[in-house]
Amino acid sequence: LGSVSKTVLRLEAEDVQTLKDGINLKKHPEDGKCYIIYKGKDKMRACRNQCKHQGGLFIEDIEDSRTVRCTKHYWKLNVATMEYVNPPDSFTQDELEVVLSDTDGSLELLELNPPDPWTAEPREAQELHAGEITLTYITHACMELKAGNKRMMFDPWLTGPAFARGWWLLHEPPSDAMDRLSQADLIYISHMHSDHLSYPTLQRLSMKRPDIPIYVGDTSRPVFWYLEKSGVNLTNVNVVPFGVWQNVDELLRFMILMDGVHPELDTCLIVEYKGHMILNTVDCTRPNNGRLPHGVDVMMSDFAGGASGFPMTFHGGKYTESWKADFIKNERKKLLKYKTQLVKSLQPKIYCPFAGYFTEAHPSDRYIKETNIKNSAADLNQSIRKRCPNILTWTPVPGSVLDLALALHDPSSSAITEPPNGTKIYKDSWDFDLYLEELKASVSAEIFKCKSWIQYYYNWAGFKGYNLVIRVIETEDDFKPLKGGYDYLVDFLDLSFPDERPERDHAFEEIKNRVNVMRHVILNGQLWDDLYIGYNNRMSRDPDVYHHKLWNHFQIELPLLQIFVNIYIYFYFFISVFSTLI
Repeated sequence: LGSVSKTVLRLEAEDVQTLKDGINLKKHPEDGKCYIIYKGKDKMRACRNQCKHQGGLFIEDIEDSRTVRCTKHYWKLNVATMEYVNPPDSFTQDELEVVLSDTDGSLELLELNPPDPWTAEPREAQELHAGEITLTYITHACMELKAGNKRMMFDPWLTGPAFARGWWLLHEPPSDAMDRLSQADLIYISHMHSDHLSYPTLQRLSMKRPDIPIYVGDTSRPVFWYLEKSGVNLTNVNVVPFGVWQNVDELLRFMILMDGVHPELDTCLIVEYKGHMILNTVDCTRPNNGRLPHGVDVMMSDFAGGASGFPMTFHGGKYTESWKADFIKNERKKLLKYKTQLVKSLQPKIYCPFAGYFTEAHPSDRYIKETNIKNSAADLNQSIRKRCPNILTWTPVPGSVLDLALALHDPSSSAITEPPNGTKIYKDSWDFDLYLEELKASVSAEIFKCKSWIQYYYNWAGFKGYNLVIRVIETEDDFKPLKGGYDYLVDFLDLSFPDERPERDHAFEEIKNRVNVMRHVILNGQLWDDLYIGYNNRMSRDPDVYHHKLWNHFQIELPLLQIFVNIYIYFYFFISVFSTLI
């Protein structure tokens, strides 16, 4: 199937003549969809009036005649170049083709529509029997799908923390969750974030069944890039291409799709059994770039928000407690509205919010827990029912089961089975010491006895040529400077390590990192998600700009070859031996 072009907006000659130089905001008179046309000196450019982040509407920016500003999160797009300028050095906007008619002077905006991959080899929906397709909620983003005689598990995080020590499970998994996992026919893991790819969970799984089939998408940074270093023995990890049906048996198949905003990282999933579709968008910001199947039988997505250090971990300038509280409250409302609108537009028969059941349980993160107020699944489902009374909503608790056949036959029936009375729903203990001891062990590693590790680490990381200086301060758990800890500057313009900030104009960030997490990340060549998403740092910046290039590099693009530690150990050993001979 080849791509086809579609006319999404047409302007007659008289409307074309009224286009002013610069930005023109246009709305389709029938479907109400909005577009931006930029009239430059030499040519016109156009795009949908839809922010690539979370679909917000753009308005003209009073600060620059070439830019528009998103009404949701204030992202800015330079329509003359189709590049986002806030955050800088980040994304480009998908363009529409502008076609001016030589005959009648009209203008058409054309969109290239690739075929929807799930329409390949279509299957008619067949009748389902009670118990034939069931979904059992386990915890957070982990669901068990039973389809016929096959069992599939999604994103198993059953034990331990995520993001070093920042996230802990809110819900108590069913007592037989690990047995269910080890007996599954296949596992889907959406992406490499540790609340979905849980190495503590997979370590236990590997001891029971190391050859269990695991499927992941072909992201540019491999989902299992850290597998060998982790020491977890899994021998049947399958990387599959995007948009291609994977047949499990004659009735069951699945397809992995990429995220439109973070294609190098996030994926989502369509599962089909007897022609009935289940859509799991997981954490995708813009799953499959916004092109998704309509009218699926079940849709699942994240809902909670609060899955980042911003703004709780920031201080200075505007970041007062009242500003943070207002921002978080408004973000919750925006996310609730966005998810409601997404569900309304896709019209699934059943909707389930999941992948948001985590808590900042450790006592040292009490401030984050009290500040980082999240959406509740019940609130989102109430919003959806108000806008879409025809959609059945499910607010899951551990062990609750949805029977798809019963739900489709009679949504008012007992299609959802709740766990027995007395079942433990919420966790109240997390084995903090077990996991924090592992982090603590990194602090006293030999490599940190000599300051030259700083130079070796950042040279290994390979980020430079960017006019930003950071100050990194090692701290205790309460973010007070560690006595005897490192406090250093990195100038990323030339990758130098000055004693003082340079005199030239430059952007500056101060980053206070918990020493046990920072050194564990460095020692193991891990990504900085554990610091930023795990609330394990505190930051201030001047000017107050998100440096996408920096964080994208340290959160996604660090070298896959983890040779830093080995090189340093050999170097340190050489220096030690040499000094004894002098």
